[in-house]
Amino acid sequence: MEYMNVSLPWMPDHYAMIPKLVEKQLKTEKEAALRYDTKTPRYLHIASNKTNRWGHQRSYRLQVYSFAGDHLPESETEEKAMSWARYKVAVTKHKDVEQTSSNLYNQNNIWTPAVDFSKYIEDNESIEDEDLVAWVTTGFLHIPHAEDIPNTVTVGNGGGVLLRPHNYFDEDPSIHSADSVYFEPGSEDSCEHNRMACLTRDTCSPNLEPFSYHGFDGVMNFND
Repeated sequence: MEYMNVSLPWMPDHYAMIPKLVEKQLKTEKEAALRYDTKTPRYLHIASNKTNRWGHQRSYRLQVYSFAGDHLPESETEEKAMSWARYKVAVTKHKDVEQTSSNLYNQNNIWTPAVDFSKYIEDNESIEDEDLVAWVTTGFLHIPHAEDIPNTVTVGNGGGVLLRPHNYFDEDPSIHSADSVYFEPGSEDSCEHNRMACLTRDTCSPNLEPFSYHGFDGVMNFND
């Protein structure tokens, strides 16, 4: 979002600053590595060259609604073991050798970690027309307080990211969902209302004998 100084239609001699949505394409891995201490775009899309019926690029919106706290200074040698935390979001080209952002064995040698996530970005490959991976860092800080007794309240303590379709469909896909189904008492075994009740009639379904469990009878003997 950027502000533009425009003339007011009803008062051409007067100007006002109004917000405008500006689109910018990130073409390389370094451009798409959004650091924790920088401003994140309000709308972050992973878009396709294909369009919907309205002519808009079919895309998914990556919406991060919680962020981790301050990162360890990069001047510290052990920071390499957690270099993934430098970024709120990082989008890289998919590679089979880049499976995880960290490794269990990083804790054994934090100064020379088995996986240094920053290396994924240093080669600065193009992410245009490629299979992509979005690495998202989310989190929150919880300081224990009296109201945590006896249970910690979960409301307001959540964190995460949403992957939402944005212009991916031509319209809201939920309008094509089936209507709701009402079950009356006694209709649970009716094939007309509940298709799962008819599984036993399916010719492909195995006809199994009723199962019963008798514990360890005949297997183990316990003597007083």
